Amino acid sequence: MKEQLKKELAKVVRGINRKGWSPATSTNYSFRLEDEPNSIVVSRSGVDKAYFTKADFIEVDRKGTPLPLFFQQRPSAETLIHCTLYNLFPTTQVILHSHSVYPVLWSLKQENEIIFRGYEVQKGFTGQTSHLDEVSIPILENSQDMDEFSTWMNSKASLFKHHCFIIKGHGTYAWGKTLFEAKRHLETLDYLCELEWKRNLENK
Repeated sequence: MKEQLKKELAKVVRGINRKGWSPATSTNYSFRLEDEPNSIVVSRSGVDKAYFTKADFIEVDRKGTPLPLFFQQRPSAETLIHCTLYNLFPTTQVILHSHSVYPVLWSLKQENEIIFRGYEVQKGFTGQTSHLDEVSIPILENSQDMDEFSTWMNSKASLFKHHCFIIKGHGTYAWGKTLFEAKRHLETLDYLCELEWKRNLENK
């Protein structure tokens, strides 16, 4: 199952790159398996995502330290974000990170959140059943200090109601119980951000 999920996630990574959501060598991805609770499979650092394959994953422990077989390889600098999300939301299996344009643009316009209301695609978030509901996606300040950022995540965990958040001027994280669900959450957020951005431009 592990090798199959590596293959499937690598395909998604290449697809995200084709959308233009992972410029240069940016973004990172991970998954974990129920029968291996103490390890996380995460993308290694510095890989061009257009050519990402299942060989570009390494395994780390729950604190982000590479396991012995991968000790000579470097995981993503943001691996601690993945570790924190798995600790906060134990049913999560897959985490995706994107540098897509519209969430980043909105993060620089808004302070602490972006709110959506009235869009049918809001139902792409697990638990949403009506376009009439208000959906709030938190925006966190960026930091190069991952310990500091992890502390912020823990303090704001109650706001992560829709399985995603935006980092100001940086990008988005989305997660789910399956690869399909995580991908749906990521695409839902990006689509809503693009709609809202273009709608606001038209209203000016």
